[in-house]
Amino acid sequence: MANVQTQTTIIPHNQEPYVTRTYPNESELDIKLHNAALAQAAWRKRTLKERIEIGHMFVSVFKGMRDDEQKALHLELTLQMVPGEIRGFLSRAEYLLSIAESCLSDVSLKDTDLPGFRRYIKREPLGVVFVIAPWNYPYLVTINSVLPAIVAGNAVLLKPSPQTPLVAERFVDALHKAGVPVDLVQVLHLSPALTSYVVQHKLVDFVSFTGSVVGGQAVERAAVEAAGFKGVALELGGKDPAYVRPDADLKYTVAELVDGAMFNSGQSCCGIERIYVHESVYDEFVAQYVDLVKKYILGDPTKPETSLGPVVSVASAEKIRKQVADAIKAGAKPLIPEDLFPIATPGTTYVAPQVLVNVNHTMDIMMEETFGPVIGIQKVSSDEEAIRLMNDSPYGLTASVWTNAQENPDSEQAFLRFVDELQTGTVFLNRCDSLDPALAWTGVKNSGRGVSLSKFGYDQLTRAKSVHMKIKTT
Repeated sequence: MANVQTQTTIIPHNQEPYVTRTYPNESELDIKLHNAALAQAAWRKRTLKERIEIGHMFVSVFKGMRDDEQKALHLELTLQMVPGEIRGFLSRAEYLLSIAESCLSDVSLKDTDLPGFRRYIKREPLGVVFVIAPWNYPYLVTINSVLPAIVAGNAVLLKPSPQTPLVAERFVDALHKAGVPVDLVQVLHLSPALTSYVVQHKLVDFVSFTGSVVGGQAVERAAVEAAGFKGVALELGGKDPAYVRPDADLKYTVAELVDGAMFNSGQSCCGIERIYVHESVYDEFVAQYVDLVKKYILGDPTKPETSLGPVVSVASAEKIRKQVADAIKAGAKPLIPEDLFPIATPGTTYVAPQVLVNVNHTMDIMMEETFGPVIGIQKVSSDEEAIRLMNDSPYGLTASVWTNAQENPDSEQAFLRFVDELQTGTVFLNRCDSLDPALAWTGVKNSGRGVSLSKFGYDQLTRAKSVHMKIKTT
């Protein structure tokens, strides 16, 4: 008899085991995928109106679960602001449902039809969609692909991170209670080898992955090695920059950029990881930034006084500490005294927030994803230098520019130059680390490919079928 494989979730802040799940074997997976394909064949025949109505019922069901969800999330995650995760999740769901009809209805071409002809374009579901979700925002990110896929007429196999298995199970339970067939949406707890098996499976038509660059590369390789041609969307990491221009409102900008770097203990793919500041305001910006970071309270995220929790694992904490140590060894200067955060010791998941200056692009702290409460701040002399450094990265998810465009029209024009020249999927003015469900979420370079959110998010979950009718033959 083959060995049974399991995964155990560890609570980040106390390192205690939380829940264990058993992996299926390949034969069991074959059955699950077969059932999903059968369920999808029936589901796609339901009207678009019916599927949207079930989506709204799902939102209502989940609202009834909100209080229990907020309590449970504290045990699986490091979030200190769990209510925001739930609010954002529901807001995105409602928006995606509000645009579903316009995105998925037939596209008529009658205005340009010749006499005796009728033409239109249908949006058809792909079939079975395999969603590989991350742990850091398990509701906010998962909703981006799961709900549109279902509403579009697909089946969904959801593989959550081992850190958030119960989030996925509660998510899918709410879908089932809302009327989504049980076999149409299933949670799969999988090892890396089993994940590749599902990616390559002949019954899987599309794979949506959110996670690290290394993980995305593994998914891409597995998809390429599969028989036939399989669609893949990759939402990967970032090293998102901010640039502070001379006319920026420093009090506002500092507060926003501290939050952008430290929120969720820095564990956000679009969090601020490097800051470039014009030399004319550099000293004042750094002084204010350091003062605000020192006010954080690092500790147990279940306690109300805590404003900064642990990172997800000891391995992650050690990786962050090493990146900081390597930067200091190479000449960077730390501005936050270690004794302000005595709980942050080696061997724990607690990482002290840190601000580094005297940094440059020879250091990983400015080039490679940190995913922790650490920021490097570099002085620049011009917009041109800022653009060059912001683009000098293997990543391209988001970037932000901070300038007083309200009072200075020239500043808005300067910002629009950044929009044209920055190699990123999103460019922010005077905000950061934020997703608007009406805007397309994309990445360039190692930050991935594909689109989620907005009306374009439905495109990758459907295929266009053209209908060309000649009504009159005489």
